[in-house]
Amino acid sequence: MATHYAHDVGEPEPTATHLVLIRHGQSTWNDSRRVQGQRDDATLTPLGMKQAYDVAGSLRNETFDALYTSDLTRASHTASIIARELGLSAEESVDLRERNFGDMEGVSLDELTTSFSGIAKGWVVDANAHAPGGESLDELFGRCSGFVERITTAWAGRRILIITHGGTIRAIRAYVEGRTMAGLEWDNVTNCSTWRLTTPRN
Repeated sequence: MATHYAHDVGEPEPTATHLVLIRHGQSTWNDSRRVQGQRDDATLTPLGMKQAYDVAGSLRNETFDALYTSDLTRASHTASIIARELGLSAEESVDLRERNFGDMEGVSLDELTTSFSGIAKGWVVDANAHAPGGESLDELFGRCSGFVERITTAWAGRRILIITHGGTIRAIRAYVEGRTMAGLEWDNVTNCSTWRLTTPRN
């Protein structure tokens, strides 16, 4: 189970908000290598549920002021396991959904070409690319940055646990680190990996 820390966000200040981001556990569509996006057909596999319990165990000695989750089943189920283990309640937000892949949702990942994803060889090459009916990476970034702004205003100086998706985590990381999606490295965000961020100084 991997824990990752953002770089170059400065030393935490008393009013800074601390975000702990976790990708959902393995889903049935992760296992079959299908494009998930915002389609809600996928559920957690037995491995995915184990991953959720394992990451909850790794957080048991930490304190959180709130838990937010994507409302998509693979994330909300992961969140419900973690919330129960940590004695928290989970609040769902549509802003934490995965990127919308429109007409490409449900197809094999091999069919999600660069012209639709905007990603090639692990890097963002076109932040405006999108599948028919789907979101661009820039649109995903706008949705995620708005969520972070609201959370950091409402929970200044607090610690917030967020259960979401790989693309969403990358967009939130980019925003907190002061970057955009253009030219972003599309690194590996594994199921139930943990990413710790501190909001920029005011």
